[in-house]
Amino acid sequence: MRRGTRILCGLSAVAALAIAPAAQAAENPYERGPDPTENSIEAVRGPFSVSQTTVSSLVSGFGGGTIYYPTSTAEGTFGAIAISPGFTARQSSIAWMGPRLASQGFVVITIDTNSIYDQPSSRGDQLRAALSYLTNSSSVRSRIDASRLAVAGHSMGGGGSLEAAQDQPTLQAAIPLAPWNTQKSWSNLRVPTFVIGGENDSVASVSSHAIPFYNSIPASAEKAYMEMNNASHFFPNTSNTTVAKYMVSWLKRFVDNDTRYEQFLCPAPDDRDIEEYRDTCPHAA
Repeated sequence: MRRGTRILCGLSAVAALAIAPAAQAAENPYERGPDPTENSIEAVRGPFSVSQTTVSSLVSGFGGGTIYYPTSTAEGTFGAIAISPGFTARQSSIAWMGPRLASQGFVVITIDTNSIYDQPSSRGDQLRAALSYLTNSSSVRSRIDASRLAVAGHSMGGGGSLEAAQDQPTLQAAIPLAPWNTQKSWSNLRVPTFVIGGENDSVASVSSHAIPFYNSIPASAEKAYMEMNNASHFFPNTSNTTVAKYMVSWLKRFVDNDTRYEQFLCPAPDDRDIEEYRDTCPHAA
């Protein structure tokens, strides 16, 4: 090979290496944070520093709450998730999820409901109102990508997250935790949904709530069911590494379309804290 040709080939190779990361980033502009590891998704705090701000109970549509958000905007905007507590509970019961999820690269609002007695349908409406507030009126709205939104909730709040997902199919993910709802069929739901139940739940038993909910969701929506070993109805009320790591993985996979997290969901997780796991792997969405 002539020297000039070798130089041109070398320059082409360098150029290709320089272009490759940009091309890769262009394939998924929503990736946030370093490559994940088992340790990183189990960590109490992820790679992003987090701040928080209070939302007044005088806002319209829900009972106020707390927003947790990454302080840095160097990587662009973030997906957002609204989380509702359960019947008679306040946002303090699920507050641990706020900073934990936000530190992984999400804007999170934990809400209080208009009344602690609100039923799932109302909680679903309030979750959607909270997302609307986040993206349109909140002080952190410029940090949020309004096309990448999700909902979650505990107990009636979990039932509310199913209601919200069915009513707003543009949502990217839903995570009902120990969900309770009198409606058992969610055949019209099209949002990727991760149902988490407790084996020993005597309030919303998995046999009459979480499992029928999961079974009724079309596989085409993408779904998973995780049953926590020996867990009561109140497992979402205290910091839980197993719950958090798979919530993070689900949100990353479907809100951020970040396939780096697929490894933690497919094949099904093998964790001693998990009694049972069902899924629609491999994920096509």
